[in-house]
Amino acid sequence: MSQPRSIDEDARLSAGTSADGADDWLLQTVRTRLSTPVVGDILDQMGRCHQFLPPEIRGLTADTVVVGRAMPVLIADCFGPQNKPFGLLTQALDDLRPGEVYVARGSSLPTSAWGEILTATARMRGSVGAVVDGFHRDTPKVLSQNWPVFSRGAYAQDAAVRTQVTAYRVPVEIGGVAVRPGDLVFGDVDGVVVIPRELEAEVIERALQKASTENLVRRAIENGMSATTAFAEYGVL
Repeated sequence: MSQPRSIDEDARLSAGTSADGADDWLLQTVRTRLSTPVVGDILDQMGRCHQFLPPEIRGLTADTVVVGRAMPVLIADCFGPQNKPFGLLTQALDDLRPGEVYVARGSSLPTSAWGEILTATARMRGSVGAVVDGFHRDTPKVLSQNWPVFSRGAYAQDAAVRTQVTAYRVPVEIGGVAVRPGDLVFGDVDGVVVIPRELEAEVIERALQKASTENLVRRAIENGMSATTAFAEYGVL
């Protein structure tokens, strides 16, 4: 019987979604066994101390979770009716691939960057979620699709005469955080963290170890150990 591969070995086999499902396995491991606080702590330890998107970007519900590969989108201001309303929005949506997250750098104008029809389109393309540095609308109809959306909140003002997508599948920055095509995007109730692709195998391996240690610490404290002793023994709180 062959031995199971480590995360590092699986990650090396992952260049997009590999034939043996290594990338799917990696993403499912993050979804089911990790949290953004644990991942963020590991990134801090590795000197990557600015990987969380702004705290205002939240899931539509407390149990919303997104894990997938970034497909970054750039949105710019416009003023009044445009020759091509929404710019390259439909092209960006149609270019989404299975396992990807639509990650939009928003404009300076407060408008809706996501809604019911965009959700349906992305979902049917196999995309696994949207993270927008802006607002969403059509909230009940988005929620009814049971598909992960993170935004700055609900706001109905339309984008057609105010913003347009100018580029997609390009590097962007959101709140000073660099997001490149293919980076790992992980969002839950505590925020959205971006894991650079070249670091993901080490980050996930170390995060799994930290999560296991934190479970031990909690049990020790529940069994009467002091926080000071727990930190001295395990190095985490």
